[in-house]
Amino acid sequence: MSEQERIPTLFGSLVFNEDAMAKYVSCEAVVAWKQCLKDGAPLQLETANDIADGMKAWALEHGATHYTHWFQPMTGFTAEKHDSFVSPVGGGKVIMDFSGKELVRGEPDASSFPSGGLRATFEARGYTAWDPTSFAFIKDGSLCIPTVFCSYSGEALDKKTPLLRSMDAVSKQAIRVLRLFGDTQTAKVTANVGPEQEYFLVDKALYNRREDLRLCGRTLFGAKPPKGQELDDHYFGAIKPRVAAYMKDLDEELWKLGVCSKTKHNEVAPAQHEMAPIYADANTACDHNQLTMEIMKKVADRHGLVCLLHEKPFAGVNGSGKHDNWSLGTDTGKNLFAPGKTPSQNAQFLLFLAAFIKGVDEYQELLRSTVASAGNDHRLGAQEAPPAIISIFVGKELHDIIDSITEGTDYVDVNKRSLQIGVDVLPHIPQDTTDRNRTSPLAFTGNKFEFRMPGSSMSVSGPNVVLNTIMAEELRWFADQLEGSHDFQGDLHNLIRQALTEHKRIIFDGNGYDASWVAEAEARGLKNLTHSALALPAFLLPKNIELLTRHGVFTENEMRARNEIHMESYCKVIHIEAQTLVDMVQHQILNAASQYAASLCSTILTKRQALPGVTCRVEEALAESISHLNNDLLESYTELKTAVNTVPANASGLELLHYYHDVVFTKMNQVRAIIDHLETLVASDYWPFPTYYDLLFSV
Repeated sequence: MSEQERIPTLFGSLVFNEDAMAKYVSCEAVVAWKQCLKDGAPLQLETANDIADGMKAWALEHGATHYTHWFQPMTGFTAEKHDSFVSPVGGGKVIMDFSGKELVRGEPDASSFPSGGLRATFEARGYTAWDPTSFAFIKDGSLCIPTVFCSYSGEALDKKTPLLRSMDAVSKQAIRVLRLFGDTQTAKVTANVGPEQEYFLVDKALYNRREDLRLCGRTLFGAKPPKGQELDDHYFGAIKPRVAAYMKDLDEELWKLGVCSKTKHNEVAPAQHEMAPIYADANTACDHNQLTMEIMKKVADRHGLVCLLHEKPFAGVNGSGKHDNWSLGTDTGKNLFAPGKTPSQNAQFLLFLAAFIKGVDEYQELLRSTVASAGNDHRLGAQEAPPAIISIFVGKELHDIIDSITEGTDYVDVNKRSLQIGVDVLPHIPQDTTDRNRTSPLAFTGNKFEFRMPGSSMSVSGPNVVLNTIMAEELRWFADQLEGSHDFQGDLHNLIRQALTEHKRIIFDGNGYDASWVAEAEARGLKNLTHSALALPAFLLPKNIELLTRHGVFTENEMRARNEIHMESYCKVIHIEAQTLVDMVQHQILNAASQYAASLCSTILTKRQALPGVTCRVEEALAESISHLNNDLLESYTELKTAVNTVPANASGLELLHYYHDVVFTKMNQVRAIIDHLETLVASDYWPFPTYYDLLFSV
């Protein structure tokens, strides 16, 4: 079989998609399932039983012996509890059974998942409910059924539920706006997402010799190697054979699961790479990205590699992000962020553009809070990723159009005229008319926005929940004022002009890395939440609670619970990192430096005994420097250990958040600076860990 025939056959072969349903499920049940998706209504038990029978038969034919409700709790990972299809029938015999009830609902123990206080630990019951909009698939011999996850009392305990709610919210408000422009055909508007995934590959044997990599996912210390990414020779360079073999296997494993892995290449840093999929609806894209991260690690293990998804595994070289390409599309095939060719189409485009600009400006703190984490703090603003200040890049042509609208000035095109929305045909705006601004947190790239701030290990659900909801809110604002308008074109022009005038401060097309931008952003009134201890509490600003509860995306209790979980996670990560650093210093680094210093002193003594009067300048200088640094390390490490062991008792979540950032993390950096210096002096035979050179250039 040729690749032209094999790969289309391979793609989705482990997914119970519509083609599989057509073969294993009755036509009536498939029609009923599609109608339920369209109406948002629950499945009848008879239909569920029919689908369950077909799903079981398909899974058994593909070698599955178990099924699991696959869900996304607030850990940021996925979870699964496996049950076999085996059911006893008496006489020591069994049959393979799977019912509609088992398909639709499960009951995993919820006691050990983060709940943020939504329920007590002893209240163990939680429920999973099938998400029929996301196809089931087979992984590791089990049928995986994508589900939502909620508590006994109905609160969302997962990342999928609020995403689905936000998708409904933006669809509802977008349709209101489309009706104003005469669109009577569109029944649904879908948020579409394409999350690019960056990652590092390191040799497994070297990885196993670094306690910090194994426990924390990043190196807690490491001297800069002689060569890093200065020559830009790794970026888009020829892929090394070992990595190419990994990438080939990764593609095929993802294709089997219906993940449309499209692009692969070397990234900027040595040992860093990227995979990009084709767009899917936000729900499917988030499911697929969670699967992608899992499969990346499993495939790496088969190749004697380890896939690192931490945002900053190595200091001094680029970290890894997850660029979230977001847009809105109709069920009639239109991209609502694509400029049009008629006055009406361009007016509609400008309304959606203005709504996005207004929403990002008004809810910049909320958007920033969705990408706040201990790992991402190392990356944002580190000359490789967007700064912590939220801004939007639109490109010169759109910027000039926005200026002409807000200032009432002539737009310099062939006719040199003032633009009147809904009257003029805007100049043709082809996709990607301007250079891409890699320093911008949010860049318009022709027909979508690229949100470049999410970290590589994050679920993309959180950022997309907020993008969907702020868009829903601003479309609601436009629709509320235009639905009863007696002068639609005039009111439309005025509202778009008002929105752009009041919120164009968020538009910035310059260099986000330039130090002057910090001062300019402050003068504009933009927020600079430089780290998680500042960004995470912003999630609970009153305006943010009002926004997310108004659109039914979260209850206030669900928001407060999530904020508590995220703050607690930050503290736990820093605590684990600090303890790991203490352990590595105490058991290995102090001893290694002392042994090398002792060896140098022994050499000095031996030389002087053999050759009286001989000078030992090299050994003496090294021994003295290492001894001084080791003394400094002992003192700094002791302070860190004390800080970890004396965390304030009865402190609030916010107080702990600041303690771990301001005290513990600061002392970790002080310890690191000494270790990095020591590493450059201690002989490699004595240094107990693989170096950055080993890790970055060994694959």
